[in-house]
Amino acid sequence: MAIDKNKTPEVNAGSMADIAFLLLIFFLVTTTIASDKGLPVLLPPKKEKDALDQIKLKDRDVFKVLVNSKNQLLVEDEPLSVKELRRKAKEFISNNGKNPELSTSPDKAVISVKTDRGTKYSIYIYVLDELKAAYNELRAEQMGIGIEEYLNYDKKKASKDLQEKYEAAKKAFPIQISEAEPTNVGG
Repeated sequence: MAIDKNKTPEVNAGSMADIAFLLLIFFLVTTTIASDKGLPVLLPPKKEKDALDQIKLKDRDVFKVLVNSKNQLLVEDEPLSVKELRRKAKEFISNNGKNPELSTSPDKAVISVKTDRGTKYSIYIYVLDELKAAYNELRAEQMGIGIEEYLNYDKKKASKDLQEKYEAAKKAFPIQISEAEPTNVGG
């Protein structure tokens, strides 16, 4: 029997499609997709438009924190080191109207944070951490416990008295940090 040398052998394409499909499924199942990590921030409940129009803040109730592209802080229009931010924030929040330049009460005190697009992310996080630490320290003082005990507070394990103190401290010092849209001024 003569073999035709010019004839090319046929490849069964039906099984190739099956193999390609199985490879696709294999890679989809075994590949891990990296998820973006972010900051866990509890957003306030949505308010009606009329309620938003009625919110008027006194200038003394707003603690302005600006961070420029050189990672320098400007707090209440004055330069301040990051290490002093927590102390200044605590002083502002817990003023209770004593100093006419600071907030009238802790529940009306709002901290406004504005950054530049050139600000390092680590500085931004550090500023937010310091501001939240100020609130945590004030709440711990209100409860009459140490900061470590406050940070390790577990609602399920706490006594009823401690739970009541915790809720009262949260109500007395509500975390009100406003983050403004970053500017693109610096380089």
